[in-house]
Amino acid sequence: MTLRTALILGAAVWPGGRPSPTLERRTRHALDLWRAGRVDRIICCGGMGRHPPSEAEVMARILREGGVPEDAILCEDRSVNTWENIAHARAICPDLGPVILVTDRYHQLRARLIARHLGLRAQSEGPPATAVAKGARLRAHLRESAALIKMVWHMTIR
Repeated sequence: MTLRTALILGAAVWPGGRPSPTLERRTRHALDLWRAGRVDRIICCGGMGRHPPSEAEVMARILREGGVPEDAILCEDRSVNTWENIAHARAICPDLGPVILVTDRYHQLRARLIARHLGLRAQSEGPPATAVAKGARLRAHLRESAALIKMVWHMTIR
C-alpha cells in the first residue's frame, strides 16, 4: 500500500523558534489535509536558517500540537532551498509515491516542475492566496518569477 504523503516546503523560522507566517500557514494547511484524511504522513522540509531550530522541527512541533502522531511525521532538516527540500525528502523516503506539495500558490508551479524533474508525481496545494498580504504577494510573485527563469535556464544548460 502506498502512503498518501504531504510534503511541506520550508520557510523561515523567526527568533525564539517562532514560525514565520509563511511557515505557519503552510504547516496548518498540511495539518488540515491530515485531519481530513487526505494524507497518511507528512514530511516536514527545511534546515537551519538564521534562527534555530530547523524549519522541519518547527513544522513537526505544530503538527504534533495539532494531533498528528509522531509516526506520521518525517523530518528532512538539511535543505536550504526548494530543490533540496524535494530531493532530500525523496532520499529519506525512497518509497515516495504521488505527493501533495504544500506551499503557497505563488510557489506551486516551480515546486511541481522541480518534483517532476526529480521523478516524483506531484500535485500542489496551499492556503488561499488571500492569506498573504497584497504587497507581500506581489513581492513573492516577482521573486518567484525570477527564480523560475533561473531554474529553467539551469535545467536547460545541464
